[in-house]
Parts: sequence; C-alpha cells; structure tokens
Amino acid sequence: MRKLLCLINNFILCPSPCSGLLPNGNFEESPAKSNLKKTVIKGKYSLPKWEINGLVEYISGGPQPRGFFYAVPRGVHAVKLGNEASISQNVKVNPGSIYSITFGATRTCAQDEVLRVSVPGHSADLSLQTLFSSNGGDTYAWAFKATSRVVKLTFHNPGIQEDPTCGPFIPNRPLLDAIAIKEMLPLRYTKGNLVKNGGFEIGPHVFKNFSTGILLPPKLLDLISPLPGWIIESIKPVKYIDKKHFFVPSGLVAIELVAGRESAIAQIIRTVPSKLYNLTFTIGDAKNACHGSMMVQVFAAKETLKVRFVSGGKGEFKTASFKFKAISARTRITFFSASYHTRLHDYGHICGPVLDNVRVFPTVH
Repeated sequence: MRKLLCLINNFILCPSPCSGLLPNGNFEESPAKSNLKKTVIKGKYSLPKWEINGLVEYISGGPQPRGFFYAVPRGVHAVKLGNEASISQNVKVNPGSIYSITFGATRTCAQDEVLRVSVPGHSADLSLQTLFSSNGGDTYAWAFKATSRVVKLTFHNPGIQEDPTCGPFIPNRPLLDAIAIKEMLPLRYTKGNLVKNGGFEIGPHVFKNFSTGILLPPKLLDLISPLPGWIIESIKPVKYIDKKHFFVPSGLVAIELVAGRESAIAQIIRTVPSKLYNLTFTIGDAKNACHGSMMVQVFAAKETLKVRFVSGGKGEFKTASFKFKAISARTRITFFSASYHTRLHDYGHICGPVLDNVRVFPTVH
C-alpha cells in the first residue's frame, strides 16, 4: 500500500508519494504507567516513537479535574507542551521534495499562545490566538523543503505568554492531538488552464475521522505554501476543506475564505502583455451553516470584480467570470472575502465563502 507508513530503527520509511499519520501520530500508543507521574511523562523516550524535552503531559480528552474540559476531536489522547517543552521525531524524506505537515492544535488558555514547528533550517511560530472552530478542533498545515535524507521534525512551545487570568490550575500549554505528513508532488498545468492547481486538489493531508478544515498559514509565517501553486497573501489563514465534511462545488476539496479581508489567496501566472484573458471561478458556501450576504473580490492586472452571493448555509454555489488584459509577462490573480461571517447560532465559529475551480485562458477573438 502506497499510503502505508512504517518505522524501522526509529525512522519513518515512506513510499513516494507519502501521506498519512506519523508513527504514533495520534498519540494513542501510550507511555508505560511506570513512566507517568499523574499526567506528566517521565523520560526522554517514554512517549512511543517520539523524543520529548521539558514538561510534556499525556492527557485524555473530556472532563478534567476541577471542572475543566479538553477537546481531543481526532481520538482519545493528546499531548500538552509545557513552556519551552517540545516533542520531536526523525523522518526519512526525499531531498529536494516539498512536504506538508497537518496537525491538530488547540490553545488551553493564553490568548497569545504560540506553537513553533521546525525542521533544521526552517521554522515558523504559528499563533493559536484565534479559534476558528468553536469546538476547539482547529487543524493547521505547515510545509518545508527537505534538504537531507532525514529531518528532525519538532513541535515546541516557546512559552511566550503566561496568562494570570487562566488561574493556577490551567497552565498555558498548547494541545496536540494528531500529526500527519504528505509529500507534495510537482505541479503540472491542466490543458486549457493557465492556473496551476486551480481546483485545489493538491494540498495537505486531510484527516478522515474528523475535520473542521485545515488552516493554511500566511506567507509571512510559511514561505513554502502547503497549497502548491498558491500564495496565502494575508495576515490570517485560509481554510482547506474536503468533500467528506463540507459541501465542495467540484472535485474533492476547495478553499474557504474565513477571515474576510485578512485572508487572501493569490497566484502569479504567465501571460502575454496586451493579450485578453478570461478568468472564471466558483463561489458558494460549505453547507456549514455559514450564512449572510457574502462578497468575493478578485483582482487581475488592472481589473477588479466583486461577486455577491447570498448564503443560506445549505451548500449552494455560482460561477462568475470576467475578462482582463495582461500588462506584463506575469499577472497576479488575488481573491479575498470582503466581509466577516460566523455560523448561524454559533458566533464562535468563523467561516466564509468557498472558492473553487479557478481557471484562466486566452480569449478567442
């Protein structure tokens, strides 16, 4: 099976293309009871398949002592990273290939909680400040380019903030409950379309048992996009959604613009100056109770188009198109949502219009 991951001598051996959970990536293989002091893991190699440093806790989802609750939506167990604590795993990869890491992460209290994800020579500090899902089941993707045959993947809590309002019993510790990897194959143009990956079908690994969508970080945090061909050109992420858990206009996946003008997606395409092109795309809703009057704004060369869509949150869509004249050999096309939206009767769940099926092709005179 091409998607099977196996472990030999503490290294992942992954057929190409690689996609799936890391060994014990859902933390369901627990430490020995002798290596646990209540919830704290004792010993650097006591968490199976992982190396730990600092205070790392092994917890079960659900109600906690003193009336607290931890959401572990993708399984039963998770790990909680104390300040300056980390977990890491050695992964065998193909040098020169791009890999995306998909992981479920939740802040437990502090507003400015940050999770640092890194491989040697490349890292990003991902803010967990904004909760995009009211149930705490946010999922993120992060990408890197392999420069050696083995990389050490690390998740680290840099301990930026201690929030006194959390009280003495809820330390500010991010929660990790599932981690997967996927090798991103080189992109190719589709006949009749100048946009690469215009249907967003090539993207990060999607968890099958639970999904609130995958947050793709802005370029400022991740220079290598986990959505090949596209640039997350904003200060907030966009969301990668799949057909199993959402309504998708076509294919298996689409993009949800969840943060209004703070989340934009763009691609630079090859064009011929002074030549006319058609840009077509589909917008809709994800059938996730996201409601209201939506508007997607698109820019191409000197042209701008605003497309309105009234969502009842029931899984509907419309197709829009317009023409633009190229002014250079490279043309940037950019999409963003002009307003902010939440789910009906659930104002803690941020959502927005769905974008799919982006195409650019020369006009025929």
